[in-house]
Formats: sequence, C-alpha cells, structure tokens
Amino acid sequence: MDKKDYKNPIYYDNRELSWIKFDKRVLEEARDKNIPLLERLKFLSITSSNLDEFFMVRVASLKDMVHAKYKKCDIAGMTAKEQLEAINIQAKGLVECQYNTYNRSLLPMLNKEGIYIYNKHEELNEEQKKYVDKYFEESVYPVLTPMAVDASRPFPLIRNKTLNIAALLSGKQTNKEIMFATVQVPGVLSRLVPIPGEENTTCFILLEQIIERNIQKLFSNNEVLCAYPYRIMRNADLTIDEDEASDLLKEIQNKLKMRQWGEVIRLEIEDGVDKKLLKFLKTELRVADDDIFKIAGPIDLTVMMKVFGVNGYDHLRYKQPVPQRVPEINEDEDIFTAIRRQDIFLHHPYETFEPVVDFIRQAANDPDVLAIKQTLYRVSGNSPIISSLEQAAENGKQVTVLVELKARFDEEHNIVWAQKLEKAGCHVIYGLVGLKTHSKIALVVRREEDGIRRYVHLGTGNYNDSTAKLYTDCGIFTCKESIGEDATAVFNMLSGYSEPSSWNELILAPYWLRDKFLYLIDREIKNVKEGHDGHIIAKMNSLCDQGIIAALYKASAAGVKIDLIVRGICCLKVGIPQVSENITVRSIVGNFLEHSRIFYFENAGNYEVYMGSADWMPRNLDKRVEIVFPVLEDDLKEKALHILKVELEDTVKARVMDTDGTYAKLDKRGKAVVNSQEVFCMEAKDAVPKENGADRGRVFVPAEPLEQ
Repeated sequence: MDKKDYKNPIYYDNRELSWIKFDKRVLEEARDKNIPLLERLKFLSITSSNLDEFFMVRVASLKDMVHAKYKKCDIAGMTAKEQLEAINIQAKGLVECQYNTYNRSLLPMLNKEGIYIYNKHEELNEEQKKYVDKYFEESVYPVLTPMAVDASRPFPLIRNKTLNIAALLSGKQTNKEIMFATVQVPGVLSRLVPIPGEENTTCFILLEQIIERNIQKLFSNNEVLCAYPYRIMRNADLTIDEDEASDLLKEIQNKLKMRQWGEVIRLEIEDGVDKKLLKFLKTELRVADDDIFKIAGPIDLTVMMKVFGVNGYDHLRYKQPVPQRVPEINEDEDIFTAIRRQDIFLHHPYETFEPVVDFIRQAANDPDVLAIKQTLYRVSGNSPIISSLEQAAENGKQVTVLVELKARFDEEHNIVWAQKLEKAGCHVIYGLVGLKTHSKIALVVRREEDGIRRYVHLGTGNYNDSTAKLYTDCGIFTCKESIGEDATAVFNMLSGYSEPSSWNELILAPYWLRDKFLYLIDREIKNVKEGHDGHIIAKMNSLCDQGIIAALYKASAAGVKIDLIVRGICCLKVGIPQVSENITVRSIVGNFLEHSRIFYFENAGNYEVYMGSADWMPRNLDKRVEIVFPVLEDDLKEKALHILKVELEDTVKARVMDTDGTYAKLDKRGKAVVNSQEVFCMEAKDAVPKENGADRGRVFVPAEPLEQ
C-alpha cells in the first residue's frame, strides 16, 4: 500500500519563485543572438511588463499577509515573509540581468543598425540639444505641473506606474533650506521622442531626459541641485466584499479609484541617486530599503515596445505569418451551414479568428436566429464582437452577455462594455458573487426547418480579435444536441439559480472539474495496475494546485508516463526518486504566447482529449466558473493530439525542467530541428487550397506589450 505523503513541502517549488524562473525564460529570448534584434527588444519589454504585474498583484498580496500576521505556509513550506525575502533576491537579480542585456548587448547592436536611444541628454550633439530645447518650450513645458513640497504644500499623490522626476532645490539668493520637488512625466506625450540624427540613422531621446535637461526652467527662483527619474508600484490587488456590495459595478468603480492610493511596494529610481533625495522619497513614500530598485538605464523598459515598431527596419523583425483560412469553412457559405456539416476545430493564431467573429456577426443579422448568449472576459479595444451583440439586440434578438467585471486590469474596459451593451438592449450579467467567470462559451439559438437548433463555440482563449493574432488557442464549433443542452444549462446557471442534476458533456468549475481531473488521473493508475499503458499529456499556462500535483506524483509512482507542457508557473518537481521519475516538464516560449489548455489521457488505448479555459491552479478549479469540454470526433481528437506531439518534439523553443528546478534548452545534437510554432504556421498554410492564395506574411506590431 502506498503510504508516501505526496503533499510533503519538499516535493514542491514555491509559486512566486517559479514565476520568476518563467520571466527569466522570457528574458533568455531577449538574450538569444539567433533571434532578430527588434524581436529581442520586444521580449525585453515583455519581461518588464510581466514584472510590473507580478509586483502589483503577487508581491502586494504577500505584503498584505505579512501585515495581517498571516503565518500559514504555502505548499512549498514557506511563510509570506520568507517568500518576500526570496523574491527580493531573485527579482533584483532579474532586473540586473535585464539592464545588462539592454546596456551591453541590445543597445550597442541597435547603434550598429543606425538606431540610437539616448538615455542621457548630455550625450546629444549641439543640433540635437537645440532641437530638444525647442521641443520642450513648444510641446512639453505647457503640459507640466511642477510640485514643490514645503510646510504649506504637502507631498503630492504619486500615481501608480507613472514616471516622475524628483529634484532637490535651494534658493539662489539666500541660504534657504533645501527643498524637494517633483514633476510627473506627462503620459499624454510620447515618451520616445524622435530627434535629428545623421543620414541613415533613427534617433530617439526619452521624454524624461528632455525634462531633466530643462528642469531649471520649472523652478526659476531656485537652483536645481539634482534631478532623477523615479517610478513607484502600488498594491493593485482589489479586495471586494461582494456579499456586502449592493451594486457590484459601483463597488468595483470605487475600488479602481483606490488603486492610486495603495501601499507603495516598489520604488524604481535611477542608479547614482543623491542620498538626501532618496532618503526624502523613502520617508514620504514609506518604502523599505528592500523595496528600492536602483536602475542602470531607462526606468520602465516597456517603452522599448515602441522601438520594436519603428518603420524601416523590417529586416530586424520576424516576418509574421498571416492567420490562414479554416479549410472546413467555405468562403461562399454561412457559418451555420459549415457547422451543421461537421464539428470544426480552430487553432489560433495559425488559423484565423474571423470565423468566431463571423459566428456572432452572422447570428446578429440572421432573421432565423432567436437568441445569442456569450461570456466575455477580455475583449479588444474596438471589438467587432461587441458591435455585433449590440446589433443583435437592436434587431430584436434575445441577447444575454456575461461581462466579467473582475477581470484584473480590464475592469474599467469591461465596465464601459457592459454599460454600452445594456444601452443597446442586451441583458448583461456582471459575473457571480465570489467567483470570476473565466469560461469561453458562445451559444446561438436558431429556428430551422426541423426545429430549434443550438450552435456552440467553446474555446481556450478570450473573445479578443487582437490577442487572437498573438496567443495560441484552440476552439471548437459544434451543433451537437448534447453540448447545446449543456450550453443552455450553463447560461441558466449564470443568469439565475438553475443548476442541472447532470451534464451531458461539459465539465464545470468550481463544482465538478477538480473531481473529474482527479478521476481521470486515477483511472490511468488503475489501467497501469491492470497491465495497460498509462499516459497523460497536459498542456496549460500554470500548474500549482497541490491536490492535482499530488495525484500526478501518485500516478508517476504507479508507472504512469506523464508529459507536461507548462508555459509559466510549475510547482511540481521532476526526478524525485519513487515520486516523479516518470514526469517530464517543458516550457515553450516563442514568438506567440502559448495559451491553450489541452489534456490527453491514454485510457487503455481508447484515448480521451479535453480542452478548456482552466489551468491546474486552485483559483481555476475552486474560485472561477470554468468550462472544460471533451473533443468528441476522432479527426478533431487527432488534431488536438498532434498539437501536443509536435510541442513535445520541439527542440528550438522548448526548455525542459531539470531535477534541480532549472530549465534548459535541449541539446540538439542528433535531433531534428523542430520549432513547433513554425511547424503549425506551415501546416495551416499548406492546408489552404492554393487557389485561395495564402498570404506570404506581414509584420504585426502590437500596440501594447504582450503578456507572457
């Protein structure tokens, strides 16, 4: 009998430290000389964006625990205080590596290509100095609001993530006491300012350097002794008492305003800062030494995403493939005809997201469509799906939309969308009390000759046409009656109090999903004991649920082969004798953000495949409304399994976890060179009939850094 304690903390990695390992893997892409230069700069920007969110949410949450004297350990046996101490060491090492990469590698290579980014105004030539001074007078000075601090003027509110310049002043004519002043670098102006340069070069200076060069003009009656850029990060983790909130929408609006007043959890300031100035900031912002990051370069490297998009340097970027047409959908027929013919598998961004947009657009204008129901978690800035839902309501359809107001950092956008949909006549649900609705499902009810038919789209990613070009996700169209019945039951649950006694196909969290996964893992154990092969392949964003990991350890110890493809956090350890010797973990970090969730279970030769919106994390299994769905048709199961197999064969972008918890790229000697993302691009292109003329590719420039 197996008496091993699979929940022993020594078998687990800490979630937060595992996340930092992931961001280091993203940073490795910025350091990879085989990647085009501007792509490397993009990855550097992404690591900075990732780190910002990590501090505002995860580090902030740990600080809250410390303040509350919360003593309970995490699954790796670490207290909140111990986690913060370890994070501080690892995060500062990550930041140091970021700026070494920028200063020693990327910046010199940019200069060789004729791209110059000045982080010091002293580096400008005379012509450039005159240009930036004129730019300051005409465009910057009128926008600035310098704020001095003295007995009558208290220290101002410094807003979260804004870039500022701190200065020490003294009177010119008197021995006046040294004063502190600060000025916010205006976000309404581009931080990356083009300036004149030599022929065949592109030159930029950062806006804060233009202000710093001319800062004396803001304090004409005083002498500016020194000035340094700085930025703070505040606690942005919203805590909402939903049971006491009479109006969830208003409650979230109020909490969003409070984000600007959250505790300062990180101060970034230019390296070499004056000690008096730093001491003043520390006191006023109430920030500890451990939370101060001295930056050897431009503060907030997300600005480098703007350099990534600079015109005229296409040779320094990948030629991005255009998403291809889905072969099962003919261009001259409506989407409903295609779905009636067969279930359709979608693989984004290799295949276009347009069929999903068309699904809602055609439903909105089809006189036979009676109702549209959909969940929305994150949508694009100018969403065609939102427009179609509005149009559907105006056309007299019954439109029900669940807009999740608690989608982190999209709360404000989602409030706007929710109010807009309501005005158009849609019935809008603002999520459920205590739970985030993270599921991806759309239902269209249509009247046809043989009666009412329900068409369903289920996916692993958001209904966001912009990120669908950048994130790898899967989806299925079906009009199977069993799934249609379940889809109706889902929306009845979300909009009312109806809970079906049983389900046909769909598996929902937070009620049934955990038990289903544990059952599927345990079934593999039983099959092995009965002499069958046992094999689990699971692809997801994160793995940190102790119950699931313990079940995987038990399965591994029983002889089940387990291959995990986990992009980000992974608290499971490999290679532990008699515990995880049969488990492999790999992470793929590439040009596209790996986002799909696919789960394969051998099932004694009658294999099953599931896809859905849930990772193996406590929040997904216990605190969110998630949907995982079986892939029922054999040809679609083969497509899903093919994705997993190709990613397991990746020798270019995959990094494999070692027994010490580190990740390393595979030794390619004697192995085929396989870049899974490139394979899928080529397969999607080859699947489109040549007479349709597949596009050769274009460069896609994202408006904002991509979350990795």
